[in-house]
Amino acid sequence: MTPPLVSIEALSASSVREGGTPVLRDVSLTLERGEVRGLVGESGAGKSTIAKALLGILPETIRITGGWLRFEGRDLLTMPSGELRAMRGRDITLIPQDPQTALNPARTIEAQLTDGLRMKLGLRGTALHARAIELLEEVQIREPDRVLRSYPHQLSGGMRQRILIAAAFAPGPKLVVADEPTTALDVTVQKEILRLMRRMQERHGTAVIFVTHDLGVVAKVCDSVTLLYAGKVIEAGTTADVIERPQHAYTKALIAAGPRYDRPGQGLEPVPEAIFRQLRAELAGTAAKGAP
Repeated sequence: MTPPLVSIEALSASSVREGGTPVLRDVSLTLERGEVRGLVGESGAGKSTIAKALLGILPETIRITGGWLRFEGRDLLTMPSGELRAMRGRDITLIPQDPQTALNPARTIEAQLTDGLRMKLGLRGTALHARAIELLEEVQIREPDRVLRSYPHQLSGGMRQRILIAAAFAPGPKLVVADEPTTALDVTVQKEILRLMRRMQERHGTAVIFVTHDLGVVAKVCDSVTLLYAGKVIEAGTTADVIERPQHAYTKALIAAGPRYDRPGQGLEPVPEAIFRQLRAELAGTAAKGAP
C-alpha cells in the first residue's frame, strides 16, 4: 500500500527560549498526492512551524519534542542532512511570503530563476535559457526575455510573485509549501495569483500545503483544511465540511468574523472572549493530560 505523500503524527515542538513554551501540540495530519491542504491560524498558531519542519529549516530556537514527520514514508526528522538538502528544492519546494525580500536585488531574474534548474536538473546553456522562458510563459508573464534581463526592483509585486511560483514548480516537485504567498499583494493581484497557483497545481499534479490566516483564501484554493490555535489542531476536514458545517466554536467564530459577499454593509463580528477562554481551558486540559 502506497503511503500518503506527507504523514504527520503527534508532532510536538517547543521553544528553546521562553521556558520551553509549546509551539506544536500533538499535531497530526496527512496529505495525499495532488491534494491542496490549507494550514490556517492566527500568528503563533504553529502553521509556519509545520511548513519549516517539512522543509528542514526550523530555527535553532525550536526543538522537536515528539512525533513523526514522514515524506513518502521516510521520516524527515531523522533523515541525514545531505539527503534532506538534496530533497529540498527538488521534491519539496517553497513559495515564500514576500517576493520583495525573497529575491536578491543585485542579481537578474534569469540568474536567480536558473540557479535551481542548473543545480537540481543539470540544465546548461541554451536549454537552460529556453526552460526559463518556458517557465515565465507558463505563469503568464509577457515579454519573458525582457523580464529575465530585469532586476527585482524593476518589476511589480505581482510579477515578482509569479516568478517565485515559476521557480517553485520548475523542478517538478511532489510538494510545494506556499507560505502566505498573497499577503504582500493587493486584493486584485491576490485573486490573480490564487487562480494561477491553482492552475499550476492542477497542471503539474503537485500537492500543496498552503499556509494562510485567511479562511476566504482556503475556500478558493484548498481541498482540505487544518485549523490551528496555539500549536493545537482545533478542526480538520475537507474545505466544504469545515466552511459549511464547522464543529468547533472557534471555527464558527472565525467564519463569522470574515467579510461575506452575501451580507454587504454588515459589520464584522469579533471572536468573543468567551471562546478564547474555552480554547485556553482546552489547552490546559491537554497539558494536564500529558503530564506525568
